[in-house]
Order: sequence, then structure tokens, then C-alpha cells
Amino acid sequence: MIYEQINYFDEGDYSIIQLNRPAVFNSFNKQMAIEFQQALTEAEKNKANRAILITGSGKAFCAGQDLLEAAPPGKELADLGKIIDECYNPIIKLIRSIEKPIVCAVNGIAAGAGANIALACDIVIAAESAAFLQAFSKIGLVPDSGGTYFLPRLVGLPRATALMMLGEKLSANHALAMGMIYKVFPDAVLEEESLKLTAGLAAMPTKALGLTKIALNESFNNNLSQQLDLEKTLQVEAGNTHDYKEGVQAFLEKRKPDFKGE
Repeated sequence: MIYEQINYFDEGDYSIIQLNRPAVFNSFNKQMAIEFQQALTEAEKNKANRAILITGSGKAFCAGQDLLEAAPPGKELADLGKIIDECYNPIIKLIRSIEKPIVCAVNGIAAGAGANIALACDIVIAAESAAFLQAFSKIGLVPDSGGTYFLPRLVGLPRATALMMLGEKLSANHALAMGMIYKVFPDAVLEEESLKLTAGLAAMPTKALGLTKIALNESFNNNLSQQLDLEKTLQVEAGNTHDYKEGVQAFLEKRKPDFKGE
């Protein structure tokens, strides 16, 4: 697959997807969205890849939708429902359904759909200079790309409501304090730390991490009894993997386990 508006790097045991429209702060047009979906699918199907890193090129992570495409000057407004159906909803569904850990390294501003794509990932880290912005209200729109689903669950309804209605820019450290993201790093070391984190996840028991992701997804909808039953089912499945047997054996032999992701 030849990519023009993203960079896709296959690092063997993990893959990197880098949004690559830096001149427009990596804002999404249809082509970049489709390429992003294809890259996620490629990383999912590559059995050697056991983790995925998503980041942006240049000074921004992603400024959301490219308004020159959605609202071209002097032309009819684009069908927003079609844009969401074709571009953003498939991305969010892929991120949540891929049974591999997905790290997002927010290297700059993450606004609108860009912010919500980041929040849909499994582990979100950010540069100190990064910021998050629910920009939709600034142009008379409603948050999409899963924002109204994930943000209230991360920071609580009152904070999510205020962030979405007021459209205030939130610094990376403020987002960390709210529990929105996992860690913040100095700008100079974000890339190094994100690669280290992704490589570390790629060396872990991938099947168990994927099953953990399933359990977390379902926890939003299940009652306690249903969740306990699901945990039992997934635990039995994890217990039949190579990596469980290797993990136990390594513990007994007091050595570092050699997980295969199987």
C-alpha cells in the first residue's frame, strides 16, 4: 500500500502510523482518513506487529476536520453525516476493536476529531507543549468521533460538559491532572518515550492484552454480574495461551518470560 498523507512504518514487532499533513496541522480530509483506516487494518492483519503507535508529524497532532473540504468557500457545504460515516466512525471502531495495544503520542495540538481520536486509544501520552481542544462549539457543531462517549467516562460529566460547551484549550498537564491521559513528557523526549512504551507493549502477552481490551470495552455496557461472567470467559481463554504457560514457567524459574503474543 502506498500512502501519501500518512507515514506508515513497520518496525517488525510494532507499527507506527503518523498523520502527515503538517502544513495544515494534520487536519483530516477524506484521503487521509481513508489512508488512516487502511493503515490500521494493515497493522491489525500483520501478525508480527503486536502494538501500534499513532502520532503526528510537524508541530501538531491533529487539528480535526479540514474545513476547506467540509465548507469550501463559495461552494455548497459538505454532507457532515457522510463525512462522519466514511471518515471518523470507521477509525474509532477500528481503534477500539483491534486486539492489540494502541498508543497515541500527542505531539502538539489535538483539536476536534483529532482530540477524540487520541482519547479513543488505549494509552495516551503527550508532549508538555501539547493541548486538547473540543473545538466543535466554536463553529456551531456537536462533538463527534466518540468524544461524547469517551470524555465523560475519563473526566466526569461536569468537566466534559464544560470542555465541550466552552471549547476551552486544555494543556497536557491539565489533561493529565484530570485523568484524561496517562503521562506527559518533555517535548524533546516524547518520541523516544513513545517508542520505548510501544516496544515494551509489543513484547508483552498480546493475546491477554487484547482480551483485556475486550473486557474494558464491554465494561461500559455490562452490569457487575455480566462483567464477572465475561472476565471468567476471557480468563479461561487467556489460560489456554502459550504466553500464560510461558509466564508461569518463567515465574517458577525466576527468569524473564519470552512471550510470543500467542
